[in-house]
Amino acid sequence: MTTDTPQTLPDGRPIPAMTGAERPMLESWLGFHRATLELKCAGLDDTQVRLAAAAPSSLTLLGLVQHLAEVERNWFQRVFGLDVPTVYGTEDGYALDPARGMDEALGVWRREIARGQEHCAGLALDDHGRIPDGPMAGVEVSLRWVLIHLVEEYARHNGHADILRESIDGVTGA
Repeated sequence: MTTDTPQTLPDGRPIPAMTGAERPMLESWLGFHRATLELKCAGLDDTQVRLAAAAPSSLTLLGLVQHLAEVERNWFQRVFGLDVPTVYGTEDGYALDPARGMDEALGVWRREIARGQEHCAGLALDDHGRIPDGPMAGVEVSLRWVLIHLVEEYARHNGHADILRESIDGVTGA
C-alpha cells in the first residue's frame, strides 16, 4: 500500500499510512482514531450516548465527544496562537447539557477538527506553540509533539469508548 492511495477498512475507517513521510503518517493515525471515535458513537440515540457504564465514573460517549472537541481546540488552535475560549465553557468539556444531543456535539467536534487543520496547515512539525494555561502553562511544544499526544489521547479515549459502547448495546470491536 502506498501513502498516495487512500485505503479504508470494511467499516469505512481510513487505514493509517504504513510508510512515507512523518507528518502524513502522524495525521493519518490521528484520522484513524478520530474515525474510530465516530464509529463508536454511530447508531446510538441521545439517551444511549448519555449512559455512564463503568461506575463510579460518570463518563459517557457524549461527554467524550465534547471533551475531544475541547482537546482539538486547545492543542491545534490555542497552543498555536489563537485567542479562543473553551468550546463548552469548561476545561474538559465532559459536562452534559440536557439540550445538547450527539448530532450537535459531533458537528462541533468536526468543526474544531477542521479549524485546527486549517490553522496548522502551514506549520512545520518543528514549529512551536505554548501551552496557554493549566499546570504546564507556558511550556513550549512542537507540532510534532502535539500530533503524537493527540494520537495517544484519542487511542486512550477510544478504549473508554469501547467499554461504554459494549455496555450500552453489546457492540464490540473496532
